[in-house]
Order: sequence, then structure tokens, then C-alpha cells
Amino acid sequence: MKNALGAVDTVLLLGGRSEIGLAIVERLVRDGARRVVLASRDAGGGEPPVIGEAEVHLLDFDASRPETHGEVIDAAVKLVGDLDVVIPAFGVLGSQAVYDADPVAAAEAVAVNYGGHVSIGLHAARRLREQGHGTVVVLSSVAGVRVRRANFVYGSAKAGLDGFAQGLGDALHGSGARVMVVRPGFVIGRMTEGMTPAPLSSTPGQVADAVIAGLRSDAEIVWVPGSLKVMFAVMRVLPRAIWRKMPR
Repeated sequence: MKNALGAVDTVLLLGGRSEIGLAIVERLVRDGARRVVLASRDAGGGEPPVIGEAEVHLLDFDASRPETHGEVIDAAVKLVGDLDVVIPAFGVLGSQAVYDADPVAAAEAVAVNYGGHVSIGLHAARRLREQGHGTVVVLSSVAGVRVRRANFVYGSAKAGLDGFAQGLGDALHGSGARVMVVRPGFVIGRMTEGMTPAPLSSTPGQVADAVIAGLRSDAEIVWVPGSLKVMFAVMRVLPRAIWRKMPR
């Protein structure tokens, strides 16, 4: 649980190899977090990475198997106690062209990008409500603020996730636990390797810095970069005939 000064002490990262997730964890450890759980597929038996002076544990986690998600939360609590920050940071980007040709692949991607987050989010929220404190950091995307023709399968899953996260935050209101929704634009990293960066792109480190600032200020929604909030206020009301021509 949080230390005597109210700083984050324990962190659970679901998607333990995520560039953004690890960048957030590194900054939380730098700020004083002492115990970290990295949960990812086939993590068992591996050697935990060194993250500052923190005690780091590994757990197996498969986003596509929601029937196991409650066990993952329970196992994390057994390892480090109360969870101060829970970061679901898993997902697949994929290609709209592939999804157009293979609806099964599209459905499987949505099951992870939306369904997996719903499952682990509800399990995490239940635990944080019982504790009476803690934050779920939900990595949404501007792709879900208004879904574009160029990546509508991915964007629709993010739209669902964004709505779910806001509803979950409202459901937790007054419990001491909360949800922070993070809406990055294009993030330059492994997931987008080979793609031309969009305007107002960010790095995983920049997203992580914004998350830390949001945690400190108890923000409910964080845009990365912040200027995207103004841009999407306009984009939300663009006529559909114009919007459907947007390339990305």
C-alpha cells in the first residue's frame, strides 16, 4: 500500500513487456515505489528485470483467457499486498487490411483489446474497492475518440475501452479507488515500427511522463500530448463526409 508520505509503493503491470507500461513503472520506482509485479504471457521461470531498487516479481498472464484474470490479481496481492497502481498495458494493433480479409483475426484482436481489458479491469476494480484505495491506469487512445475508416477495428475496440473505463471510474466514485484514462496519439515504438509517425506523435517516455503527472494531480483523463484535447474537440464535430476521407 502507499507509504507514510502517500506515495505509490506497489505497482502491477499487466502486459509486463509493454514499452509504455515499463516506462511508467520505471518512473514510479524512481519516485519511491518498492514492489513491482510484471505480468505477461510465459513469464514464469524467467529472470525479473532490474528496475531501480525495487523488488520485482513475474507472473503469467494471458489477456485472451479471462477465466484466469481473477487468479492473476489474487496472485499479485499475495506477492506484494495492496495494489496502489494497476496498469493494463496489453493489446494488438494489427492491420485493417488483414482484418478486412480475416474477420476471425479481427474478432480475436477485439477480444484482447476490449474484452481482456473489461475482464481484468473489473477484477482489479473489485480489489481496489475492497482496499479502499488505488488507481487503475487505462491506456486508451485518440483512435477511440472518433473511429477512423483507416483502422476502424482497432479504433472501435479503443472506443469501447474508453467508454468502459469512464463508466468504471464512475462506479468506483466514493470508494477511495479510481480510474485514470490516458489518451495518447500516435506512439513511436515497437507496435508502430515501420509506420510513418502522425502529427503530434509521442514516445513511450513522454506518455509515461504524462501518466505520472496525471497520477500526481488526480486527473481523470490525460491527453498525450495535451494539445490533442483541443484538436479532437474540433475533429469530433467534423462532418462525416470529411471525416471518412481522413487517412489516419
